[in-house]
Amino acid sequence: MAVEFKDYYATLGVSKTATEKELKAAYRKLARKHHPDVNPGDPSAESKFKELNEAYEVLGDPDKRRKYDELGANWKQYEQQGAGGPFGGGGGGAWNINMGGPGGYRTMTQEEMESMFGGDADPFSDFFNTFFGGGAGGPEGGAQRRTHRPRHRKGRDLEQQVDLTLEEAFAGATRRVGIQLGSDTRTVDVRIPAGVKDGARVRKSGEGESGAHGGSAGDLYLRVRVLPHSTFERRGQDLHVKVVVPVATAVLGGEVAVPTMSGSTLRLKIPELTQNGQVFRLRGQGMPAVGKPPDKPARGDLYAAAEIAMPKELTPEARKAWEELANQS
Repeated sequence: MAVEFKDYYATLGVSKTATEKELKAAYRKLARKHHPDVNPGDPSAESKFKELNEAYEVLGDPDKRRKYDELGANWKQYEQQGAGGPFGGGGGGAWNINMGGPGGYRTMTQEEMESMFGGDADPFSDFFNTFFGGGAGGPEGGAQRRTHRPRHRKGRDLEQQVDLTLEEAFAGATRRVGIQLGSDTRTVDVRIPAGVKDGARVRKSGEGESGAHGGSAGDLYLRVRVLPHSTFERRGQDLHVKVVVPVATAVLGGEVAVPTMSGSTLRLKIPELTQNGQVFRLRGQGMPAVGKPPDKPARGDLYAAAEIAMPKELTPEARKAWEELANQS
């Protein structure tokens, strides 16, 4: 069966003269972009991630890269010589993936890739298996034969929506979620961090669908929807609020009370001749940043917009004062 040539240089977006450092930098950048954890449930990102790892498995290994470059335009002739490739045998290959440790990158076996993505399908392309995968040919014209056995398969991730008030998003909250898989029903407590944004996904590891053949369980994701608030409007980490300023205070200056999300009230100094809609900034009174330690909080700001309140009625004395003021202007 014919196989399609794989241009690994094009996959990583580098030239054929790229250095080892340039190859590694290109791979890391693209692998982070297309990693399954960053793109859950996206088949195109999964496919691209596999292609990137296969390309770097070949080009990131000096010996394999030399053989790949020698293969060049003659790959079709080599393919017709039979299975095993022009470079001899050598096992089923491995994948390079950032495991997050101090050592940086290490190889990842085929079984680990299949555990990550699920299913028993071979994560390597026919081109890779033909020229770099090794394996002895069978009686059917040299085609590679594989022994299929039950492999670890990670369980499916689950996702649910959860509604939060702005107060809960500000302080953090715990939600008890009911999960039903077939006849199995259970509850899980999920801690939602303070400062969480609308649309964020909170992960509870290992609380998804059970894995197969000893594979790890999937994860549970809570997709957050922050409900509108009657007083505050959130914009990123900042909060916006309207404060009523009596007309006399706006003209002569004074102080007004400003509510905060924490429940306290601040006194805001209003300068004389404050205009309607004028905005005042109260530093550090906005939403907290997710993941910041309690002893080093990072919070947005609170913006208070002045809403000048006209009197609803005039006493004779007040009317006279306003008339005198009008005559002076």
